[in-house]
Amino acid sequence: MENAAYVGLSRQMTLRRELDVVANNIANAETTGFKVEQLLVGTEVGERARNDAVRPGVSFVLDKGLGRDYSQGALEQTDRTLDFAIEGEGAFFVVQDGAGEAYTRDGAFTLGPEGRLVTGQGLAVLGDGQEILFDPALGSPSVAADGTISQNGVQVGRLTAVRFDALSVLEKGGDGLYRNTSNAAPLEAADARIHQGMLEGSNVNPILEITNLIEIQRAYERITKMIENANDLSRRSVERLGKVS
Repeated sequence: MENAAYVGLSRQMTLRRELDVVANNIANAETTGFKVEQLLVGTEVGERARNDAVRPGVSFVLDKGLGRDYSQGALEQTDRTLDFAIEGEGAFFVVQDGAGEAYTRDGAFTLGPEGRLVTGQGLAVLGDGQEILFDPALGSPSVAADGTISQNGVQVGRLTAVRFDALSVLEKGGDGLYRNTSNAAPLEAADARIHQGMLEGSNVNPILEITNLIEIQRAYERITKMIENANDLSRRSVERLGKVS
């Protein structure tokens, strides 16, 4: 009966973590380029007692980390010259920060010092491995679907998108950034299309996430009741044994 309580407790721990994940999804339903996440749950078999080789091991519920859905979000028209959206799953803009290259789907860029194209956090946006520079005297830039940047009819750079063979190498950082945790080199996403004057919305389905919240709450309540019943049965068993003895 103690095992039943421990197994239930292990599931409650993952449900609390799952609740945090779903709540974060809902909070980011309007965040540009956000990708919905879900908790990956597995089992862990506990070791048997040394003097009990007959019974099988008990399986506990295990938090195995987060899974992320990189599917395309809806493209939203903004008409801002320096807003960009990628059409193509698993492709990212490349930015530069103090730790090296990072990757993002948030294309809400702006102009920084000396005409550099930067993110909202001031990180330089890279194109073909170089910073992208604009000359304000040449007027507003125009960006083609392949990322070619022109000013006053003159090509001044290229906004590129990259992807990885396995998206599992990406680790989520802050401010909508992802980092490469492996030695895998990014590849140019030649089939991706860049849209100027648009941003990619979150791929969170709010109704589905609210439904998940309700299911998590109900599951937590059911397990709490199971643990209470197991503890009550254990208590009554001890009381009866005491009366017999």
